[in-house]
Amino acid sequence: MVHAEGDERAEFDLVVRSRRVVTPEGEGPLAVAVRAGRIAALRPHDAPPPARETVDLGEVALLPGLVDTHVHVNEPGRTHWEGFASATRAAAAGGVTTIVDMPLNALPPTVSVAALEVKRKAAEGQCHVDVGFWGGAIPGNSGELEPLHRAGVFGVKCFLSPSGVDEFPALDRAGLREALRVLAEFDGLMIVHAEDPAVLTDPLGPTYPDFLASRTAEAERRAVEQVIELAAETGARAHIVHVSSASCLEPLRAARRDGVRISAETCPHYLTLTAEEVSGPAYKCCPPIREAANRDALWEGLADGVLMGVVSDHSPSTPDLKVPDFAAAWGGISSLQLGLPAVWTSASARGHGLSAVTRWMAEGPAALVGLPYKGAIRPGADADLVAFDPEAGFTVDAAALHHRNPVSPYHGRALTGVVVRTWLRGRPADLVTPHGRFLTKEGIG
Repeated sequence: MVHAEGDERAEFDLVVRSRRVVTPEGEGPLAVAVRAGRIAALRPHDAPPPARETVDLGEVALLPGLVDTHVHVNEPGRTHWEGFASATRAAAAGGVTTIVDMPLNALPPTVSVAALEVKRKAAEGQCHVDVGFWGGAIPGNSGELEPLHRAGVFGVKCFLSPSGVDEFPALDRAGLREALRVLAEFDGLMIVHAEDPAVLTDPLGPTYPDFLASRTAEAERRAVEQVIELAAETGARAHIVHVSSASCLEPLRAARRDGVRISAETCPHYLTLTAEEVSGPAYKCCPPIREAANRDALWEGLADGVLMGVVSDHSPSTPDLKVPDFAAAWGGISSLQLGLPAVWTSASARGHGLSAVTRWMAEGPAALVGLPYKGAIRPGADADLVAFDPEAGFTVDAAALHHRNPVSPYHGRALTGVVVRTWLRGRPADLVTPHGRFLTKEGIG
């Protein structure tokens, strides 16, 4: 990487050159010119315009900043699990320049405008990347959904099975129908944790096979089918979060053919880890990591577009909650800093290029939440950029991550792909001085 200082009177603030710039049109040599925090122009690699600062990455790739729409920050109330300062440092270090925070695990949960303001106040001045917020749909708060939408949340989340925290109860079928009906009136988005509580059972023992048997693929598929049915009935937009079971792909594919307004995502751990290799409670999440054959089918669903993107579902906890008994351990995986190298390691081995990974981890999530100025290297977009060395390798040390707690199923795993540098709106995300902004459905909050 070569840095050069330029003329202070130059037209552009920053130019970043690489022989591997990933844009929506593909990958190739370009010079990306930045002015006032936005990408102002794409110029030939070998004829870069003058700028106040020029960075030549050589063969190191230049990607758009990733957009992670599934992050549990937990502040306020459970900041000892993860807070905005630590989570957004981890994001920046992992090439993620935009996160959207989930409404539960913080206290209070984001189920009203008043609670949203509490969360924004807690996050203020701490964010190293740009941050948006989801609202929550719980029994009895359907009257809060439109006010939350007007206050700038990107949509609302509900659970169809117990969430793991008492203050965020699940919706039953009638509650889901009512929430979708309300959201359809103003074209709001419902995102759903889809597992059918009628199919879930208590684990019969403390082992991972016991836990996996208690949360079957059928529970996930039946819940997805219910969401599809009610989305079709109400005309609302719905999105299935963290699809772990490939049995969900065909109902989703059929629903999209039928014009149902539904989409779905998956996560790095479902694409890279398998039930056969689970070695401890750091691997526990809900829905669970399934067998290798299921993982392979999820890759097919991602490649053919049934799954629109890959986001972390970063759901951390303190180490003491990851007890050896899988029935009792906290269910959540910390991976915000590791998503890009984890996915790239497996994607490249399967023949997918950086353009595909960028589509899944930047463009797709940005489109889900309606952020046209994020997730792509193109003129007019925010200059959120990531220098990524796709050939470099490293071994994960959980203690060296920026996550608040050193718990990760990736600990000790060899990954390929290193984030060299991250820019947020043309400024280095230096992990010291926070300059992230709040984002809303309408723009900057």
